[in-house]
Amino acid sequence: MNFQLTHQEQFREDISEYVAQLQLHMALQARNFLPSLTDVTTSREKMLQDTQANVEKLVSRQSLEKVGH
Repeated sequence: MNFQLTHQEQFREDISEYVAQLQLHMALQARNFLPSLTDVTTSREKMLQDTQANVEKLVSRQSLEKVGH
């Protein structure tokens, strides 16, 4: 029976080590799917610039339509 307890303890340690390695692997893989902070900042700035440009186009077209009427 003592051998069986030791075997169960070893099994638990093996499982714990496997889970820890799996978590590390998953964390490292997840980094590949997330943009870096500089990419986020760049895309946010580009989105802001695109939005500002679109708003300016709409406003200028509305101003031209009012002048044309």
